[in-house]
Amino acid sequence: MEIRRLTLDDHDQTTALGREAFGSLPPGTPAPARPTTEPTDRRVWGAFRDGRLLGRVAAYPFASFFGGASVPTSGIASVAVAAEERGGGLLGELFAAMLEEAAGLGEVVSTLYPTANGIYRSLGYELVGSYDVASVPTAELARVRPPTATRTRRATVADVPAVRALYAAWAAEQDGPLTRTGPAFAEGDEEVLGEHDAVTLAVDADDRVVGYAAWDRGHGYDAGASITVQDLLATTLDGYRALWSMFATFSSVTGRVRVRTSGQDPARLVLGTSTWDLVERHPYMLRVCDVVGALDARRVSVPGLAAEVGFAVAGDRFGSTDGAYRLALGDGPGRCTRTSAGDDVPTFTPQGLAMLYAGAQSCGNLRLTSHLTGPRRHDHVLDAALGGRPFHVRDYF
Repeated sequence: MEIRRLTLDDHDQTTALGREAFGSLPPGTPAPARPTTEPTDRRVWGAFRDGRLLGRVAAYPFASFFGGASVPTSGIASVAVAAEERGGGLLGELFAAMLEEAAGLGEVVSTLYPTANGIYRSLGYELVGSYDVASVPTAELARVRPPTATRTRRATVADVPAVRALYAAWAAEQDGPLTRTGPAFAEGDEEVLGEHDAVTLAVDADDRVVGYAAWDRGHGYDAGASITVQDLLATTLDGYRALWSMFATFSSVTGRVRVRTSGQDPARLVLGTSTWDLVERHPYMLRVCDVVGALDARRVSVPGLAAEVGFAVAGDRFGSTDGAYRLALGDGPGRCTRTSAGDDVPTFTPQGLAMLYAGAQSCGNLRLTSHLTGPRRHDHVLDAALGGRPFHVRDYF
C-alpha cells in the first residue's frame, strides 16, 4: 500500500472515488472545472495499490476557539474509501499519515463531521456537539417583542469588518467555533457579501453593529417557501429581536425560516414560540492530537485557582497521545508538560480527553462511561479549567 499526498495527476481517480462515496451531482449541475494548480486551502492524502486510488482524506488548516483562544485545528473532510476496501484498516493508515503531517504543522486538535461515528471513534475522535438546522414558522416571528433602540439595515462592503468583528466576539465566548480565518475562508470584503443573497445588520442608536443575519431567500412565494439563514448572531437581546422581526415581514410569502444553529442558541431567548424544529443534524467529533500543544494553545486559566494536576492518556490507536502529563495552573496561562509514567493519576481514554477538552462532558460523566478512571481528587479542577463555556460550531466542511 502506498500512502501519499494527491497531485493534479490524480484528479480523475479522486473524482471517481468521490462520486462513488457521495453520489453523482444533481442533474443539470455542471461538472467542476479541472484544476490547474494544487489546492492551497487543504491537503489531500490518498492510499494506492498498484496505482489505483482506494481511499482519500482531506485536511483543512483551520483554527477553533477554545477557552477564548485560537487553537490550530485540522478539519477533516471528503473521506472516501472504495467499497471493496472498507473495514480493512485502510482508513487508519490514511489517518496516521495525515495526523502526523498535521502535528508537524502545529495543528493540535482535529475535528470532523462523521457519517459513521464508530469508525472515527476507533481513531480517537468523539462526539462533542452538532451543527444543526432549525425550522421556525415565519408567522410566529410576529410574536417577538419589538426592539426598543435597535433597527435593521442592509450591510455594505464598508460594514464587513464590523460583521467579522461581531462574529469573532461571539465565537470567542464559546468553545468550538472556527475562527473563519485562513485560506479556506473568503478574504475580500466583497467576497464575504457575495456569499449570500443579503446580510442584514442590527444597529443601535449610534449605528454600531450589534447583530447580523446572513441569509438566502430561496425559491417560491407561498407556504412551502423558506428562507435559509447561515448566521444569526447578536451581542444584545435587542439585536436578536430586530433581526427576527425583519424575517417576520416575509410571513406572507415564506412559510418558514431555516436557521443554521448549534447547541443552546441564544437567538431563541427572544422568541415567543417554543417551535424550533431540528430538521437537520450533523454530529461533530474532535480528537486531541497533541496534548501539551492543545492545552497550552488554549491558555487554560481559572482566576484564583492554583493547582498541579497529573493525568494520563491511554488507548490511543496511534500511540501519539498515550503517556503521563502535568497541568500547572496559577498566575497566567497554565502550562502542560509530559512527565514520567505514574500509576496514581486520573487516566483518560483519547475520547474522554476530547470530550473534556471541548467542555462537552464533565469528569463525573466521563467516569460513568469509563472514559476516565483513577483518583478523583482533581476532577473539580479539571471541570473548572476546561468546562463552563457552551459548545457551538457554525461551519460545515
